[in-house]
Amino acid sequence: MAAKLSGGGGDRFNVEQNSEINVTPFVDVMLVLLIIFMVAAPLASVTVEVNLPPAVAKQSETPPKPVYISIQESGKVYIGDFETTVDTMGQDLAKNIGRRDPTKERIYIRADEKTRYGAFMEVMNTLQDNGFYSVALIGREDN
Repeated sequence: MAAKLSGGGGDRFNVEQNSEINVTPFVDVMLVLLIIFMVAAPLASVTVEVNLPPAVAKQSETPPKPVYISIQESGKVYIGDFETTVDTMGQDLAKNIGRRDPTKERIYIRADEKTRYGAFMEVMNTLQDNGFYSVALIGREDN
């Protein structure tokens, strides 16, 4: 905002505010932007004609169903909805994933908050012994 130092009043120490908008910088910026767009617009259009082949994409596979392991407070272990034991968990997981590579498979673990740490570590060790190295832990979202 500008200030008017002397006015038609008679007091030379009287300072009044000038409330008019100074549009000169705004016009300068707009002219520069106009020039930039005028130069850039012809560069954005392609004038070379190319006869493109039709796009034929292979049908993508459906992503694999995620594998969930649930550990209850009592120590029972489930793969999906089916109960298993720590001893047979590796074989059951191999049946569950089929021919997929276990080193690239992500396993999601859900455990009760009162589960013994030892039971959880048994499951983790069994997963590593059977080649499942990518493990994600699932927690509850409180809203």
